Amino acid sequence: MGAWNRWAVEVAADGRGRLHPVAHLTLRDLDWLDEQLAALAAGGIRLAMIAPALVDGRPLSHPDVDRAWAAFIEHDVAPVFHVANQQRPFDEAWYASDPEPTNPVLSSVFLWVPAALAISDLVVNGVLERRPELRLGVIELSAVWLPMFLMYLDGGVRFVTRLHGKAVADMPLAPSEYVRRQVRVAAFAYERPERLIQRVGDLFMCCSDFPHSEGTAQPLDDYRALDDTTSDPAMAPALYRDNAAWLLGRGNGA
Repeated sequence: MGAWNRWAVEVAADGRGRLHPVAHLTLRDLDWLDEQLAALAAGGIRLAMIAPALVDGRPLSHPDVDRAWAAFIEHDVAPVFHVANQQRPFDEAWYASDPEPTNPVLSSVFLWVPAALAISDLVVNGVLERRPELRLGVIELSAVWLPMFLMYLDGGVRFVTRLHGKAVADMPLAPSEYVRRQVRVAAFAYERPERLIQRVGDLFMCCSDFPHSEGTAQPLDDYRALDDTTSDPAMAPALYRDNAAWLLGRGNGA
């Protein structure tokens, strides 16, 4: 990871503001994490991939992990969740019949679940309430799940509060509002981002996975082919520019 991160800093320097490499980090060693974040920030890196998974058996909201979120904020680097061979959210027995252990079928079907689970943990257990400066990105894990997820996130907290008198953490805002405030999700063109925006708000970023073989060869053409307002970048600045700029810590369109 350290070697990749050093290379990412070199790429960013060569790109002169046009290239934005993503670092790779683990939360298992917080001293190492802080050192890496300091070096990445000094080199202009603003995004770092982490696993939406337990950290040595502890959820991301665990007090022992809280120092990590403080470090991301201090160094102005946004953690992002992405496709990776990482600890899976379901029991390993569910994956026993998969033909390829490093890319199991069930993980593809439930591609979005680890990120949704991680975000739920950070919201329900108060991390995003305590850390309003923390920015989170969800990249290439699909986007069509977000409307249903936000509905169940709010509904689940309301149900538990009504049943037991309070939720896990004090949240002045509705749980979904923390997601709207602090999370942005990449949406492929075939997911019809205009419909997602209508349902939950302008939380999405255009996505392609180019140049991977499973990505789309002409991503902008895919968006332009949509018969809606998001086919025109001028009509959808958040989708094409502002949300990515926000995730990079540049504000809207900076």
